[in-house]
Amino acid sequence: MTFSVRLYVLTVLALASIVFAFVLQLPVGDVSQSATVALSFAALGVAAHALSYRSTKGALGSIAFIPFLATLSLAPNWIGVLSVTVTVGIVDAMHRREPIKAVFNIAQQMLAVGLAVLAYRAAGGVDLFTDPRFRPVPQFLMLVVFLMVNSAAVAGVIALSEQRQLIPVWKANTLKTIVYDYAAFPFIFLFARTYIEFGLAGMFGGSILLLGGRQLYKINWELEKANEELLQLMVAAIEARDPYTSGHSRRVSYYARIICNAVGLTGKRVERIEIAALLHDVGKIHEVFAPILRKTERMTAEETAVMQTHSIKSAELIANVSHLKDILPAVRHHHERWDGMGYPDRLASDEIPLAARIIMIADTVDAMTSDRPYRKALGESDVRAELVKLRGKQFDPQLCDTLLASPSFAQLFTTVRRDLIPTGYIPSRLTRADRVSRVS
Repeated sequence: MTFSVRLYVLTVLALASIVFAFVLQLPVGDVSQSATVALSFAALGVAAHALSYRSTKGALGSIAFIPFLATLSLAPNWIGVLSVTVTVGIVDAMHRREPIKAVFNIAQQMLAVGLAVLAYRAAGGVDLFTDPRFRPVPQFLMLVVFLMVNSAAVAGVIALSEQRQLIPVWKANTLKTIVYDYAAFPFIFLFARTYIEFGLAGMFGGSILLLGGRQLYKINWELEKANEELLQLMVAAIEARDPYTSGHSRRVSYYARIICNAVGLTGKRVERIEIAALLHDVGKIHEVFAPILRKTERMTAEETAVMQTHSIKSAELIANVSHLKDILPAVRHHHERWDGMGYPDRLASDEIPLAARIIMIADTVDAMTSDRPYRKALGESDVRAELVKLRGKQFDPQLCDTLLASPSFAQLFTTVRRDLIPTGYIPSRLTRADRVSRVS
């Protein structure tokens, strides 16, 4: 783990300590009542974590934040904050987290719940034992602050560890579940009210609501998992046919994301370009390409003409998947040249979809940085020279200039070396980063 990551974790820990010092100044009320609530919901938080599910990349999905925030509604003081923090520590101990990861999880959780309580109190919120009325502003503000601080802290450590930009990381790891997270708002209040009215028996009855919320999260994850497995299957099929370029599609997708970041694209647009890049050669699975791909000698003119139809075949194949139809232009036109001398439709300049222009650069960068029978892989300076030479001919000149002037260009040769790209790499939208697991 790098020095910058360790420094970040220590900074989060220091901020959490400062926030907790402010929380200590808040009135506690009935200490015995707050302690009972804290212990009860802490146990439920551990149970909620036990109901979590783990994705193919090892990332954790949990709805433990629902009983945690219910705790803060009933005990918006240092006892509630401390109980949540201790619960996170217990969970990390159960999973034997690395010390630095455990410290980060505990610190970011204390920071998130501490600021959430301070915001709740500042907006006029009181413990629900004193006033059990539904107060949407302070209660919703508590949820917003908790989720925003939690997601920002996690995104920050991932961005540092992977040397990526913060905002794209935050979007990739937050936007996919944001609807489900905020839909939990009424569950939090109902959970707390049920405890007030019916005690422990009511709390366990309310666990049924928690289980329902967990199922919503799990269904969302299972849909994403199905999409991920579909893409993995398609890419594996290509590489089984053409083992010489094994890993090519994943690297092109990875490089395409770097180029997107360099030129300022964000959010869903980047995600769709990543997927298009991953599937840009899927048409090579067609039987007509098999004998050509198995050849070791140079292709004939007729074979070259056949191979140039692979982008059409790729688009035709992807057209059969309804949720991928928006990436068809990027796939079909990823071999079009800026000067109009590409294929299959000889589009030129701005006629070529932006996504296709990005994939063209990513595809060529991977070809240049891969060993070939007739030459060794090119280094950073040689690739830069080739991009300069071919800007305005093969490549979009503005894209080239922006990429070459960006610090992201060096990432193609340092932090994003081909040996660091995981075998099962799938675009960021389809996975949660698993460098640092989180409880909520």
